Amino acid sequence: MDTEKAECPKCLDTGWVRVKSDKGSSARRCSCIIAKTEAAVFERTRIPTRYRKCTLQNFESHNDSHKDALKISKKFIANYPAQDVGLLFIGPCGVGKTHLATAILAELVTKKNAAGIFYDFRDLIREIQATFSPDSDLSESDILRPIFESDVLVLDELGAQRSSSWVEETIFYIINRRYNERRLTIFTSNYPDTSDEVDARAPMFKKTTGFGSQQKPEDTLVDRIGIRLRSRIYEMCKVVEVAGQDYRKVAKQAGYRF
Repeated sequence: MDTEKAECPKCLDTGWVRVKSDKGSSARRCSCIIAKTEAAVFERTRIPTRYRKCTLQNFESHNDSHKDALKISKKFIANYPAQDVGLLFIGPCGVGKTHLATAILAELVTKKNAAGIFYDFRDLIREIQATFSPDSDLSESDILRPIFESDVLVLDELGAQRSSSWVEETIFYIINRRYNERRLTIFTSNYPDTSDEVDARAPMFKKTTGFGSQQKPEDTLVDRIGIRLRSRIYEMCKVVEVAGQDYRKVAKQAGYRF
C-alpha cells in the first residue's frame, strides 16, 4: 500500500500496528481505529464537542454536593441496565451538571453498549418546530424516533425555553412516552425546584452561587415546564442537587492568559 495515500501512516489504514518486545512481536489496534470509534460514538449520541472529553475521572469536586453527585453518577453506571430511575441534576450555571450527564451517557454507550442520545432542550424544540415548514426534509417522527427509542436520553437545560401550551404538551408527550416504556432519562436544569423535597436547600440558589440575589428567583422549574411535567419527572428521576460557584467564571477566567 502506498504510504503517501494512507490516511494513517502508523497502520497504513489496516487498523493494526506491530508492537515489539523482548518476547517478540505482536499486533494491537491502532490509535486511529480508537479515535474513529470514539468519533462515531459522539456523532451518534450528539454529545457536543465541548463535552466530549468530559469523564467522571476528570470531574472536579469542590464541595460535598459535587462529591455526592459524582458518587450517584458512578452508582448509576454500575447499576445499568438494572437501573430503573433517571436523574435530574439541578443547580446554578457552571457547577458541572452537563459534565456529569454527558460523562454518564458516553460511558454507558461505550462500555455498556447502551443506545443513547443528547439533546439541548432548546435545540429539541427548534428542531421539532422546523419540521412544520413545508420546506423541511424531516418529519416530526424523524426527530422523535431516536428520542423515543434510545435506552438513555440526556435532556440538557430543561426549562431553558419559556413554557407555552405547545411546548408543555410536546415535552410531556416525549417524557411520558419514555416513562411508559421504562427508558432512562437524565435531565439538567439551572432553575430552582421549590418542591417540598428541596425547599430546605434553597440557599444554593442565592447570591454566592450565581443567581445574583438572595430573593426568590423570578422563575422556578415549575414556572418553566409546568406542574404536570414536573410531577411526572418526580416519578422518573432522583433529584441530584449540585451547588457551588460558576466554574467557568471563577476558574476558567482566572486561567486565561494573553
